[in-house]
Amino acid sequence: MYEQEFQRDVFYMMLYAVVAAMSMIACCYLLFRRANAIAPDITSPVRLRRWTATFFATITLCHLWYLPTYFLSSSDDRLLGYLIAGLLDCMTAIPLAIVVLLVMLQDRRRPLWPAFVMTAPLAVGMAWRIASRSDDLLPILNAYFLLMCLGLIIYMVRAIRQYGRWLRDNYADLEHKEVWQSFVVLGIILLVYLVYSLDVGELKYEYAMEVTYVVLTCYLLWRVETLSDLSFSVNNTEEETVTTDDMEDNVLSLSMCNDIGPLLKMYCEEPQLYLQHDLSLFQLAKAIGTNRFYLSQYLSSQGMNFNAYINDLRINHFVSLYREAIAAQRHFTAQQLSLESGFRNYRTFSSAFKRKTEQSVTVWMKNEGQGKS
Repeated sequence: MYEQEFQRDVFYMMLYAVVAAMSMIACCYLLFRRANAIAPDITSPVRLRRWTATFFATITLCHLWYLPTYFLSSSDDRLLGYLIAGLLDCMTAIPLAIVVLLVMLQDRRRPLWPAFVMTAPLAVGMAWRIASRSDDLLPILNAYFLLMCLGLIIYMVRAIRQYGRWLRDNYADLEHKEVWQSFVVLGIILLVYLVYSLDVGELKYEYAMEVTYVVLTCYLLWRVETLSDLSFSVNNTEEETVTTDDMEDNVLSLSMCNDIGPLLKMYCEEPQLYLQHDLSLFQLAKAIGTNRFYLSQYLSSQGMNFNAYINDLRINHFVSLYREAIAAQRHFTAQQLSLESGFRNYRTFSSAFKRKTEQSVTVWMKNEGQGKS
């Protein structure tokens, strides 16, 4: 019996050390490696890499300041050790996790200080528990933590929706830019963290926490490495906001806005600029000789955003290629034609095609073939 418990404790301490080392290695990797190992063709945001590295360093420190609790024999001393470690978590790990979530959203540079302000009451409450050795505030702290998580979820849902609109207004290709799926995964991890954090002291809690740390580390590494850096577009947007304010009363600029349709036909549609991968609103505005504000206003007046405009042109191009291939009796695949039409992958093309035609690619090709026969 004692031998089994000893082996179980040894195994857990080995896992504990491995997870701490893993976090430290991940921290050093993000700080000192410039190129991506997971996605070499993607340039990830420097700001996100630094904040995520800081979070990984905090996870390593968490393992260090919880370590003494495993060697204390007195239950009172062990509880005090947990409370002190929990206070340090409230001051570092929890706000840094929120900061990482905020930095992933690249439509604008959001202030990060609210993450530390919203976790400050937790830190104050933990400090009071340590000083008074009383659990009277525990229900209040748990309730506040749940309300804080709920408020954060509501805020992030709204922020991500705003971020998604910004992406569609400024980018033709959304691959390696969207973050919906990532936040769903991270939300599940945070939920597991919350559930097990209410059961301090049991071995299943300890193992669950270490597994959560491993999953969180792997996920964040993947997310940082596969998220494209969009800071260039954000900087240009801020610069053009000033330009727009200065040009609001300029009649020539307003007349240029009315001429955007012919300019798009001349500089985007006829030379097939829409086939360029990762074309942005800023690049297209520069190509036609206007600014992103007027181009965005024009597209909005036509009932579409930039992403829909470019995708429509690419789908029309696909239709032309398809009909040419049929007429020439040339072998082809829908995937091949979609790539030649400017789409990065078939899944994105298929979704855009169905949204535009209200038919799947397969059904449309079948109907098109029947119409030709």
